[in-house]
Amino acid sequence: MSTNDTHIHGQKKRVIIAGGGTGGHIFPAIAIANALKQLDAGMDILFVGAKGKMEMEKIPQAGYEIKGLDIAGFNRSALWKNAGLPFKLIKSYFQVRKIFRDFPPDAVVGVGGYSTYPVLRLAQSRNIPSFIHESNSFAGKANTMLGKKATRIFVATGGMEKFFPPEKIVISGNPVRKSIVEATVSRAEALSFFGLDPSRTTILAVGGSLGARSINAAIASHIDAFAAANLQLIWQTGKTTAAEYIAKGKGHANIWVNDFITDMEKAYAAADIVVSRAGAMAVAEVCVVAKPAVFVPFPLAAEDHQTANAMSLVNKQAALIVKDSDAKNSLVKTVIALAADKAAQTQLHEKIKPLGIRNADTLVAEEILKTVHG
Repeated sequence: MSTNDTHIHGQKKRVIIAGGGTGGHIFPAIAIANALKQLDAGMDILFVGAKGKMEMEKIPQAGYEIKGLDIAGFNRSALWKNAGLPFKLIKSYFQVRKIFRDFPPDAVVGVGGYSTYPVLRLAQSRNIPSFIHESNSFAGKANTMLGKKATRIFVATGGMEKFFPPEKIVISGNPVRKSIVEATVSRAEALSFFGLDPSRTTILAVGGSLGARSINAAIASHIDAFAAANLQLIWQTGKTTAAEYIAKGKGHANIWVNDFITDMEKAYAAADIVVSRAGAMAVAEVCVVAKPAVFVPFPLAAEDHQTANAMSLVNKQAALIVKDSDAKNSLVKTVIALAADKAAQTQLHEKIKPLGIRNADTLVAEEILKTVHG
C-alpha cells in the first residue's frame, strides 16, 4: 500500500482508534497508528479515550489528537459508585455521535478500555468497518460482544475461537515498542549502564509501572539470597511504596534498584532471566527478547487474564509461573534454581523464541488498509 493510494481515491482516509486505561492498551494503539501513518502518510488519525485516564496524556505526547469521553467502567469493589453509570453511558453515546459528525471515519479500531465499546458500537450500527485488537489470551466481555459484528479481530495468540468467530480472527501478536524490537545494545554495554558485573548471572525483576507488591515483598524478604547465590539484580520497584524497597536494595553492590526503568531495551539486554507480571505487553516483550522468564500473574486482573497469558507460554514449556499467593515463599527459590540450571534456561529460550512477533503493528495496519482502501 503506497501513499499514492490516498491521492488516487481523491481524499484523505480517516481512522478513529478508541481505548486506553493502561499502558497495555495505549502502547499498542500508538504503534498501530504509527504503522498506519508509515504505510499511508496522508491518513488522518483521531484517538478517543476516557477523560481522566492515562491516554489523555500519553496520546498527545506521541503526537496525536485525542477526544475524551465522560465514561467509566463498572466498579466491582464499590457498587454504590455505579449509580451514575447509565447516565455516563448515554452521555458518551452522544459524545461519540458528535465525534463521528466532525470526523466521519472510514474505519474504527478498538484496543480495549472503556471508550472502545461506545465507539465500535456506533460504527457497527452504521456499517463502518470495525477492528478489534485483543491483547490478552482471555477476551473481556465487551470485546466478545463487539466481536460478533467486527470486520477483523487481531489476537496475540492461538486458541481465541472460544471468544470470537474463527473466520474473523487474525493472529497478529501484540505490537511491541520499536525501541525494544530494534535494540542493538550488547549485554556488556547494558550491564555497564547499570553498573553491574558482566561475569555474573543477572536477574531483571519488573512489576509494571505501578509495581507488583508480591514480587517486591518476595525480593525484599530474601534480598541476601541473591549475593549468596552469586547473582545480581536489576529491580524496578514501580511507583507504589518505592521508597522502602529502594532503601532495602541500595546497600547491596550486586543490586541496581529504582522505581522506574526508562531504557527497557537496556534492562532486557542485561538480563539472563526475567521476573515479571503477565500483562499482555510484558509477555509480548519477553517473547520478542526471548529471555527465560518466571511470571507472577496479578490475580485481580479482569477475568484473571494474566494467568491465561502466562499459561499460554507455560503450556508450551516456554516460561515458568509462580502464583501470586506463593511468591513470598517460592519466587526467589524458583529464580535461584533456574539461574543454576543452564540447560533449563536454554530450553526456555528455545521454546519462547518462535513466539516473539516483531512486526505486529505492520500486520495490523496492512489488514486495516486493505479494507479502508477497498
